[in-house]
Amino acid sequence: METGAAGQAGGGGPPAAAAAGEYWSEALKSFLDHIPVSSVNGAIQPSPSPALEIRLDGSVLDAIDSMYRSDVAGAVIVDDVRTSFGKFVDRDIGFVEFPSLVLWAIEEFDKLGSGAGDKNSDFLTSLKQHPQIAETKIAWLAKSFLWEPFFPVRSHDTLFHAMLLFSKHRRINVVPVVELMNSSVIGFVTQNAVMELLLSSSGLEWLDKIADKQLSEFRFANTTKPVSVYSDQTLADALHILSKEKIGVAVVDRKTSCLIGSIQCSDLYQLLDDSSLFRNRKTLSAEEFVKLKSKDEDISTENSSASGGQNVLSLRTGQKITAGLPVTNRKSDTLKQAMEKLTASRSSCSFIVDEHGRVEGVVTARDIISVFSPPCMDSRIDGGTFFSAALAQTGCRVEHGQMIQNS
Repeated sequence: METGAAGQAGGGGPPAAAAAGEYWSEALKSFLDHIPVSSVNGAIQPSPSPALEIRLDGSVLDAIDSMYRSDVAGAVIVDDVRTSFGKFVDRDIGFVEFPSLVLWAIEEFDKLGSGAGDKNSDFLTSLKQHPQIAETKIAWLAKSFLWEPFFPVRSHDTLFHAMLLFSKHRRINVVPVVELMNSSVIGFVTQNAVMELLLSSSGLEWLDKIADKQLSEFRFANTTKPVSVYSDQTLADALHILSKEKIGVAVVDRKTSCLIGSIQCSDLYQLLDDSSLFRNRKTLSAEEFVKLKSKDEDISTENSSASGGQNVLSLRTGQKITAGLPVTNRKSDTLKQAMEKLTASRSSCSFIVDEHGRVEGVVTARDIISVFSPPCMDSRIDGGTFFSAALAQTGCRVEHGQMIQNS
């Protein structure tokens, strides 16, 4: 019956449109809203409390040090507020990511000039030498939007719910999972895990109808401009761009304009692992860093088979499955091919290159999720094609980021 409905959709007339709307709506109901969050890889961790907690009145130094030593890329911000009944109210109030704090601290170092810190010091020691940076409170950083409010889903909520959060809140990269509201975090939903679940439906007509389209047919492939540095620019230059854009920075050869690597937020732990990278960031070229990173990834790949049970937010299991060049696609590749590459590499973005290896665009995990997600309040997103057809059958549309009922 579903195949027939989809076939009628190609007719273009009112009966076909109605059949298509029924088809999309049924697909939505039977898949996204019937897949519990608990089915997502990493949503429920074996540890009783997998989330690292950072106090709202804690310092930047303590937060970075705790996340680094715990090997986690993010932490829940907690504030112990008690009611007159002695119960906690909204104890979990935010989520902060390791890369955001490291990049902020480096920007603050660079504002102090070349005399900032001992040239032989590592990152954490340099922080301690500058209390005006190290002792900055996590609460104060909310002014700079360096952490996000706490938006959890419950384990019995559905994939639809998690995708809605990703599409409505553009800076959220992970969604915490709780058993009940105001209870401890038991796991996390990542964007890559959502794509893995979508790919598990490969072969179903409702997914393939969208996922088998070429990237060139999607708006993001033509409008999202990549950020880049030349290979002979410094690591500090790349880190400065990364702090502003929070998306992978393409490293391109100055002579050929070809992509030779990338520098991403998931690489930043290496500045703490190898203190020379942090100390020499203003003289080390982006190309040299890419080559050093590739060697590290080669070593990590050898041990990747043993890391399957680690926390999904581990600092060192982000992009360790493929070493060398970053993830790339051609505009002629399908959306499904991009999804498969991103999930296999655990990368957050893929650079779109031409036949010569020159960067033309970038596709992110969020771009892909938005294709399948409901219309969100961000006016730049006009709703995924999957939801648009179903929404039309309810007499509504999305216009300038707002859901409007047709008159």
